[in-house]
Amino acid sequence: MAKTRMPRHQLTDAQWELVADLFPTCVRKSGRRPRDRRQILDAIFWVLRTGAPWRDVPGEYCPWSTAWDFFDKWNKDGTFDEMLRRLRSISIPHDAEPSELWCIDGTSIRAARCAAGGGKSRRTTRASGSRSGAFSGWLGHENPHSV
Repeated sequence: MAKTRMPRHQLTDAQWELVADLFPTCVRKSGRRPRDRRQILDAIFWVLRTGAPWRDVPGEYCPWSTAWDFFDKWNKDGTFDEMLRRLRSISIPHDAEPSELWCIDGTSIRAARCAAGGGKSRRTTRASGSRSGAFSGWLGHENPHSV
């Protein structure tokens, strides 16, 4: 039997077992059947991993509004913090550096020069007689808009 690959943004079965009690399924006497919390979590991870808008959550997980509502709730009540603490405990050795020094997301964005105290860049002034514009000096021709 061929082994299926699990997408990178989904929890493994071992990881899910470690955090499943943080995401209990509510019991309803009537109405809609409650959504599978693991599918909701996978939808949230899909958005966080891909950077896609919430409205683009694939239908195989859950409606985008469900994913957003639970993300907002679990983020505000500290559920995600506890989940990350538990998952980190199995992936980072206990003799490692303090957790404050670890970076979960390695994305980096170049800051503006002035953010590092470098000040704004100064524009060089043009020599007198130089032209500017889309057609200036185009193939050695004069600017067609000049008189």
